[in-house]
Amino acid sequence: MSDLYRRETVLALLHEYTKGEALRRHAYAVEAALRAAAARTGNDPDYWAAVGLLHDFDYERFPTTEDHPFRGAEILRARGYPEEFVRTVLSHASHTGVPRENDCARWLFAVDELCGFCMACAMVQPDRKIAQVQARSVLKKLKKKDFAAKVNREEIAEGAADLGLEVEAVVEHVLEALVPIGGDLGL
Repeated sequence: MSDLYRRETVLALLHEYTKGEALRRHAYAVEAALRAAAARTGNDPDYWAAVGLLHDFDYERFPTTEDHPFRGAEILRARGYPEEFVRTVLSHASHTGVPRENDCARWLFAVDELCGFCMACAMVQPDRKIAQVQARSVLKKLKKKDFAAKVNREEIAEGAADLGLEVEAVVEHVLEALVPIGGDLGL
């Protein structure tokens, strides 16, 4: 495995650019969901996990659509990440116009918004535990436009469709991936 995809290397880059705990936790959640998706599809879990950790690493410093994730792509290239990796990261944001050309990119797009949404669902549980969140309650909350209103529900549906899955199946995948790291997520 390339050192570029070692968790210690990737975490160092994430932590260099991302100081806020909420954005770090989002990265950990997407990492877990992508690692599980890689295992499910027979792909390299370390590579996919690195994509998950780094997809938003530049957002805190460069939060505008003019900069994110373009500035991050420049940094990744300068650090020696291959173009396929960079394009996968770029493709998670629809405004970039970069097509999702591989399975990792499609899974990243499908789980990105959903990880945040599932975490929001856990935060309103009496015990704030991700293990208590059920897929059916996530689906009900997705229909409530005022709950986690900034989450793009159209992208969640589009992501599932791109995978050829129902939204419920992607929700179940995300929840299964997040439960083992609930402590790291504060959930």
